[in-house]
Formats: sequence, C-alpha cells, structure tokens
Amino acid sequence: MSANGLMSTYAPLPVTFEKGEGIWIYDTNGEKYLDALGGIAVCGLGHCHPEVTRTISEQASRLIHTSNLYHIGHQEALSKRLTEVSGMDSCFFTNSGAEANECAIKLARLYGNNQQVEKPSIIVTDGAFHGRTMATLTATGSRKVKAGFEPLVQGFVRAPFNDIEAIETIASNNNNVVAIMVEPIQGEGGINVPEEGYLKALRKICDQNNWLLILDEIQTGNGRTGNYFAYQGEEIYPDIVTTAKGLGNGMPIGACLAKGKAAELFKPGNHGSTYGGNPLACATALTVVDTLVSDNLIQRAAALGERMLTAFNEALGEHELVDNIRGKGLMIGIELTKPCGELVGRALENKLLINVTSDKVIRLLPALIMSDEEADQVANSVIELVQQWAAEQ
Repeated sequence: MSANGLMSTYAPLPVTFEKGEGIWIYDTNGEKYLDALGGIAVCGLGHCHPEVTRTISEQASRLIHTSNLYHIGHQEALSKRLTEVSGMDSCFFTNSGAEANECAIKLARLYGNNQQVEKPSIIVTDGAFHGRTMATLTATGSRKVKAGFEPLVQGFVRAPFNDIEAIETIASNNNNVVAIMVEPIQGEGGINVPEEGYLKALRKICDQNNWLLILDEIQTGNGRTGNYFAYQGEEIYPDIVTTAKGLGNGMPIGACLAKGKAAELFKPGNHGSTYGGNPLACATALTVVDTLVSDNLIQRAAALGERMLTAFNEALGEHELVDNIRGKGLMIGIELTKPCGELVGRALENKLLINVTSDKVIRLLPALIMSDEEADQVANSVIELVQQWAAEQ
C-alpha cells in the first residue's frame, strides 16, 4: 500500500506547489519557480489569470452543473465562439483531450459504417500520442505506453509521420480506411514538425478517397503555435478537430469540433457525457477564448516563439551535443544527442520547470502571456542548463 493512498501511476518530483501568478509558481516553502511547461500546455494564460479567476468564482457561486438533459447557455455560447474562431460547424464538449479524441474516433467509425465499410479503419502515425483510454491508447504510436494493456482495439492502420507516400500506398491497398488522424505537430513524440504542405497533402488525399481528416490539436490548439489552430497556418479545414489543454487554462474541458458531413453524423443517443460542457467549464473556456483573441495573444505566441528559437539557435545551434532545435510558436523542442531525462530534476533544482519527452527532447510549453524579458529569462535558463549538462558529458 502506498504511503499517500494513491495508485502508483506517477513518479512526482519532490515539490508541492500551492500558488501561482503569470509564469511564476510557488512551492509550499515559498520558493519561486519559472514555469516553462505551463502544466503541459494547459496554462496558456498563465497561473491565476485575473479574468479566468473572476469567471470561475462568479460562475461557481451561481451554477456549476445541470446535465445535458437541459439547454446550457454557456455551452451554446462557447460552441458559437469556437466555431467562429475555427471555421468549423458544431461542437461536442468533453472533460479531457482523450475523451475528445474518443468522440472523433466514434464519428469516424459511424461515418464508415454509414458508408457500408465492413471494418472501418483510421490511419494513425508513428510517434503520435492521442490519449490513454483503450481506443486512444491504440491510436498512440508509443509501444511503451501500450505495453501490458493488450488486447488493444482494432481498426487502426499505422503509417510513418510526415510521409505522404506511405499514406498514398495505404490508400491503394486498403479499402477499409475511412479517416486519417494526426497531430499537426507531435507533442509527446518530441515536438516533431512536419514539412510545410503536409496537412494540405493529407487534405487532398482524404478528398480523393472520401475519407475524413481528423486533426488532434489537443496540444497545438488555443493559440500555442501562432494560429488559433495549427491547421489555419496551411489554410485548410479538417473534417474533425479536437482540442483541450489550453481551452480551460486548468479547468478540465475538451471539445470535438466537426465540419460539413462530419457535423451531421451524431443523432440523439449516439454519444453523451455527464459532466461534459457544464456551465462552470464552459464559462471559463469562453473567457479563455475571448482573452486569447482580444489580447492578441495568438500573434504574441508566434513572435515570442521566434524570439526564443533565435536565442536557442544562436547559443546552441552548433553545439556538438545538440541534434536539433525545432518548434512553432510557443511549442519548442531541443533535441540532444543523448538521453537527458535527468535535466528535469536539475532544472527543478534551479527553480525552472521543463519536461523531457522521447528520452532526449527538452519540451517547452510556456504561457502565451510572457513579456519579452520573461521569454528571454526562460531561454537563458534553458541554455545555461544545457551548457552545464553538456560540459559534464
């Protein structure tokens, strides 16, 4: 039995945080840390944003939950706002990104069955991460994440990421495919940015084969890459896009948005959620969306990202232990030539919060509300951390 009564699903670092402000977060001893991870791309508006805090407080004092047996005004207002900023037609609200992706998978299965496809299948890519439910776990590209949970769910076909030729080969040989599901930029997979035009090419293949294009924007959405959604940078529309993380700035909420034929698939009784789209979560998310747009934070993310990438390339671009520096907006990865998981603990000792994914990629997902000076401080702290580590190798 664990000492704290929790299942041993995490290996938490030796710190407990109790308050935050902007990109700063404080532990129970009053020590101040620079948060370059943002709760893993969740706190796009930083910690305790005054408008978000005000909305949560006011809405919690009025109404938290009713259920989807009734109209929910804030849910309808949020759906309208999200369809405006995304160009999509309709929304289904969930409590998490994994649930939003489950919704997308169900839509694709329903679409395939309506098309009389015998065994509807979805193309997914190596290196992808779509969640930890049984279906999203199967769609995920990491063998380590799947280990021990077999038998997995059928109906997925795997292809290399950023490889259009592989998708075309599948199209020529598999009549059961009904959709492609892909992250515009892989997050957990190592901040893998595809070649320009990748999404456009996927859109073309889907149109040619009457497939649905599903984009998992759980991590890339809500302004992080310099557009509200990353697909807007390639001027295409998916049939389905999912989002969560930064949508609620810490309040659990996810959304599955659909367009055109995909928006009309679900009928009453096809899908549902007890908590999804409750008044508290939707009021909070509506404040987040409005703030991102009205404060020009989406454009700000693009500018800050360029500033930080320039600093990293100037200081580390030619370093022998740095393999690659990549990213878009405030979604940045620094890939080293050796496993570097120990840097997470070292950074914590230096009062800096970062993450290492895919064994050797430093992942940075700071808040979009940073000042130039704070962005420089994050960059300089990470550069110093890498240089100190490299000197010991």
